[in-house]
Amino acid sequence: MTNGTRTTCTVAVLLAVAALPAPATATAADTSHIEGQLPSGAAYMMDVPADWNGTVLLFSHGYRPQGAPNPAQNASDNTTKSLLLQRGYALVGSSYASTGWAVTDAVPDQLATLAVFKDRFGTARRTIAWGQSYGGLVTTALAERAPQRIDGSLSMCGLVHGGVANWNNTLDPVFALKTLLAPDSAIPLVDIPDRTAATNAANTLTAAVDSAQSTAEGRARIALAAALHNIPGWNDPSQSRPAETDWAGRQANQYTALKGLLQLPAFSWRLEAETRAGGNMSWNTGVDYARLLGQSSVRKEVTELYKKAGLSLRKDLATLNKAPRIGADPSAVAWMSGTSAFTGRLTKPQLDIHTIGDALVPVQTESALKRAVTAAGSSRLLRQAYVDNAGHCTFSPAEQLGALHTLEDRIGAGEWPATDAASLNSRAKKADSTTPARYVTYRPAPYPRPYDLAHPADGR
Repeated sequence: MTNGTRTTCTVAVLLAVAALPAPATATAADTSHIEGQLPSGAAYMMDVPADWNGTVLLFSHGYRPQGAPNPAQNASDNTTKSLLLQRGYALVGSSYASTGWAVTDAVPDQLATLAVFKDRFGTARRTIAWGQSYGGLVTTALAERAPQRIDGSLSMCGLVHGGVANWNNTLDPVFALKTLLAPDSAIPLVDIPDRTAATNAANTLTAAVDSAQSTAEGRARIALAAALHNIPGWNDPSQSRPAETDWAGRQANQYTALKGLLQLPAFSWRLEAETRAGGNMSWNTGVDYARLLGQSSVRKEVTELYKKAGLSLRKDLATLNKAPRIGADPSAVAWMSGTSAFTGRLTKPQLDIHTIGDALVPVQTESALKRAVTAAGSSRLLRQAYVDNAGHCTFSPAEQLGALHTLEDRIGAGEWPATDAASLNSRAKKADSTTPARYVTYRPAPYPRPYDLAHPADGR
């Protein structure tokens, strides 16, 4: 295995880590641990301490690719799970009846799990939906579609921009890479026929990226593609954090993350989603890539790398804007919109937390949700907070518990307590002094291609 291949495979594994639960751990002797199966075939798991405090936490897990293990999961990680059980919370959650883009299974399976819990243990005093990554999308869907079943929601590193926006913005970086690095290739970016084609497309475009990384011109173009997805220059906790103007160091980190995007979401996961939707659900007709770059959180890096390479950014953007565009299948868009886009209409409080160095689900997704919620007139019910760390869903137990307790106070009091960084860090440290509390004041850039049901023009 070459170094390049080893790096790409490692990144692919890292990007998929949120899809799989941590190994199960033994529960305390005074905790009832129950596992079972729903009529849909999904598994469920419940842990209820003897001194249950009356609150149920309904956990929605992250994306699991086809063929991956699919057990039930009722917490984000074992340490957080242990702390929650010690504090008397009942923890419940299901697998979903299918893997992949399974929102049509996930929402009913999670609601069915709550029904089983009620039959077994009685009515909860309070029910909070929480989830991470793809589970953040599921959690937000529960908040919009079944608010009568929950009292509030906590989305962590969630795909809160919704499905259409997700797949549109997954298309943009690969479109740029193919157009600028492999213009004569026959790589299919959409309407992928089968898994072999997906694998071949990912490998072919990855090879072009690897080759481009060896030249200043290629590195600048890779940075441009990364900027269209808002991939940050520090996106893995194992990386040394580059200085804000260390353009080379930041680009090297983006290069690694971009290859992970190619190996999993851009082709393999798209194939599964297209199969569910019945066709291609994303498009770039009418997109002005110069405008998208202008909104990007990392546009300065791109301009500096283009200058260093002696390359015309204006010319490359013109090439992107003149390249043949990709149209969507209207019925596939309708399916993705109907199942996985949001109205922004919240009737119960929701708190979102996101790491600022997330390459897989960039922090700008929070801007997309805020836009929808504001348009729907529900902004008083939403709060968003940001953690100064790299990686996807890399929250400490303290940060998760601090967010949960903040949401609980909002549910109990009817108005939000302080949600500034200092207040959240204080709550986090009080909840667990052994792990980091890294909330920071942060404002994400606009999401480049938002799509929600509060803005009908988004579908044009």
